[in-house]
Amino acid sequence: MVIPADTGAVLIVDLDAIADNFRLIRDRCPSARVGASVKANAYGLGVGPVTRTLAAAGCESFFVATLAEGVYLRKIGCDAEIIVLNGPEPGTGSIFRDARLTATLNSLAQIQTWAAEATLGHTPAWLHVDTGMNRLGLGADDVDAILAAPERISSLAIVGILSHLACADHPGHPMNAAQRTAFDAVRDRLEPLTGPVAASLANSPGVFLGPDFHYGLVRPGAALYGIRPLMDGPNPMNQVIDIYTKILQLRNVDTPMTVGYGAAHQVTSPRRIATLAAGYADGYPRAATARMEGNSMCAFIDGQAAPLVGRVSMDLITIDVTEIPVELCQPGQIVELMGPHVQVDEVADVSGTIAYEVLSRLGARLHVDYRGGVR
Repeated sequence: MVIPADTGAVLIVDLDAIADNFRLIRDRCPSARVGASVKANAYGLGVGPVTRTLAAAGCESFFVATLAEGVYLRKIGCDAEIIVLNGPEPGTGSIFRDARLTATLNSLAQIQTWAAEATLGHTPAWLHVDTGMNRLGLGADDVDAILAAPERISSLAIVGILSHLACADHPGHPMNAAQRTAFDAVRDRLEPLTGPVAASLANSPGVFLGPDFHYGLVRPGAALYGIRPLMDGPNPMNQVIDIYTKILQLRNVDTPMTVGYGAAHQVTSPRRIATLAAGYADGYPRAATARMEGNSMCAFIDGQAAPLVGRVSMDLITIDVTEIPVELCQPGQIVELMGPHVQVDEVADVSGTIAYEVLSRLGARLHVDYRGGVR
């Protein structure tokens, strides 16, 4: 492991692990196609290498949040189905058509926008129905309005109906069954107008709720990138990322000295403190130490734990290396922030957030080293 001299930290992305995670999910869903959510730059890991790797593994459908994400994905050579979850804005129909993007229609207003652009007659679209998340999607009153005036969608090429699970990461939550029941009911109501079209309900945790939630297309995101899909139990996914930084400086401190902003860490005995060349600007959560006094969040040097002390700052992290041989703690020494000894889910837990947020906030100045896959 070598960290380039012009950067402070390296993000290693194991593309082969992403492909393996795709195949693991596909094996769990033998009756459904497996798409992939690659919104937000593939959760911060690089949408180009990630989509090329997934396409080579057999993925034929990619989900993005915004029109710009879809256009970019097409521009870099993705020839698969691309579904834009946030839907169309007025005047964007020709962009969808020219880039061969599939729209998601989340409201009566978006349906009206889509229908008003006559050139879209054969441009495919999905209907998003809300079954309890209460974010995007057609509500019950909207579905009633469509059934009362079928001409709202009669000219549209509806190819699927989707919804989104709110509590799938807790398998026993009653919301899961309630949403599935509501999804089945609204599909039954709309089928006389749409005909038999594709259906999609399961996100990453939804995949692990069993075949009743798989329908024709599942759309995992986080699980592909190694994030645990369920809150309880071991993580069945392969770890995808490692983040390494290096020691910039080593210093000896003693009581009554403090370390970091706000004098947050009080030294109570002679300690050796190493300062690392990474911080929250690189995506390591500031809250990992702001919340953790007395916690056990650690970095690792040669497999040995070094507790974080003081606060994570923009460019620097401080760790206590007193118990690690001094010859392993010199400037330039490689330090693991996330990797074999500490996974992204653990960092997220200590920081009071979720691994999705940690991944998607990884800083642009990280040097990215892709391993395997299709780049």
